[in-house]
Amino acid sequence: QVQLVESGGGLVQPGGSLRLSCAASGFTLDYYAIGWFRQAPGKEREGVSCISWSDGSTYHANSVKGRFTISRDNAKNTVYLQMNSLKPEDTAVYYCAPRAGHCPGKRPLDSADFGSWGQGTQVTVSS
Repeated sequence: QVQLVESGGGLVQPGGSLRLSCAASGFTLDYYAIGWFRQAPGKEREGVSCISWSDGSTYHANSVKGRFTISRDNAKNTVYLQMNSLKPEDTAVYYCAPRAGHCPGKRPLDSADFGSWGQGTQVTVSS
């Protein structure tokens, strides 16, 4: 069964850091791009970052550029999202999802271009 499991969320103060993990089970991430999305209450799902597996090329939305970094660990079949300088507006449920091939060229990222959504992990930034 193809499955991605997100973890690493939690409560953090403004300015703090978290590292989210997206672990694949039932399939290898070879030949897939992985996107991170987030959804805050009452808002649409927003594309945050994407990494293409073949060449490691990355994309980050303007709202997180310079603060978030997406990376991968081939041996662990896992993608990470390092989040620094967190702000209250980063509060959301964060999801990862796969896409065959490369990250899509369309900006912003469209969740319709990705599939196999997991349960997500809650990130709350509050003092």
